Amino acid sequence: MQRSKKKYLMMVSALAGVVVLAKLTFFSPASVKVTRLESRDLTAQVYGNGTVEAKVVVGISSKITGKIVELHADQGDTVKQGMLLAKLENDDLSEQVRQAEATVLKARATQSVETATLQKALANVVLAKKNAHRFESLLENDFVPRKDTEELQVAYQVAKEEVSRSRASLESARMDEKQGEASQKYAQAKLADARIYAPGDGLLLSRDLELGAIITPGQTVFQFTDSKTVWIKANVDESQMPGMQVGNPAIITLRSAPGEQFPGRVARIGRQSDRVTEESEVDVSFEPPTEHFRLGEQADVFIVTAVKKSVPSLPSAAIVSRGKARGVWVFKDGRLHFKAVNTGIEDRREFVEVQSGLEGGEQIVMAPPQVMKAFEDGQRAKVAQ
Repeated sequence: MQRSKKKYLMMVSALAGVVVLAKLTFFSPASVKVTRLESRDLTAQVYGNGTVEAKVVVGISSKITGKIVELHADQGDTVKQGMLLAKLENDDLSEQVRQAEATVLKARATQSVETATLQKALANVVLAKKNAHRFESLLENDFVPRKDTEELQVAYQVAKEEVSRSRASLESARMDEKQGEASQKYAQAKLADARIYAPGDGLLLSRDLELGAIITPGQTVFQFTDSKTVWIKANVDESQMPGMQVGNPAIITLRSAPGEQFPGRVARIGRQSDRVTEESEVDVSFEPPTEHFRLGEQADVFIVTAVKKSVPSLPSAAIVSRGKARGVWVFKDGRLHFKAVNTGIEDRREFVEVQSGLEGGEQIVMAPPQVMKAFEDGQRAKVAQ
């Protein structure tokens, strides 16, 4: 009998505990935090992931075949336009330049000789002409023999032919000089080709040959890029493309520099989405250009697509979705009430613009998403202290 009574008392105690627990949980008001609509400056940003790439990569090569005898730069070096990067063996080319120079000097000397010969021939023509004309006058009066007159006429013709020959020889010497100068320029150009220079200011990405290597025309010695053409090829979800424009400011972060932010700007927007990933390519350039980069390195970009000043907003944690509607839970008179709202841009600082649906003085509930999804209209609540 006493055992049954004891068992009864235990059951009553357990039932009382269940009642108390139910009251504390199911029937007690939900404890919530609240916030209010506030005006804030908001910035909408779109995220994209990609890699560091160069718009233009130039292979620095040689125009001639030769052996590399000097190297003045290595991969990773920053170079200036016109900087000597490498030198090829050039003994034969130097000899060709000297031979061409000798040819030019010889042609000029020949010109000097032929010019003097021409001047002498011209003087001889004048003298021969005078003698021939004078004897012709004397011959008319039979003062001189015809034979002597004829000999002077022949001498006059020979003198004129000598002038023609001298002029031809002088012109030939001039042609030899021009040919020699052309050969000299060609040899000098070939000699210059034995030196390889930087095509502009930039960075050497790689050095593909070493000292002693035999290089052929067109074979790459260095890979070069201008840091001004380096950008991020980012992949952006196509649903985030509205508002994306060339010139939009952006923030770039590199895997090799965690915590550091680089200013950027949208340089180019792709017009074709990937059919599998449903992403579009957006190229973001560094502003200003950076020299601290590695091609192929992973990078993240945050592209600013909209900026609004002093707009009504709420923390993102206050926004909840019910079906296709977005809204908030309003705390009023100790109970919860759902209100649909129209939202605008969302800031990365986790604030959302509220365009309509609220008057501005309401107490807006904030709670974890799974908790807010379980709320019911008219449910009792209290503000947590």
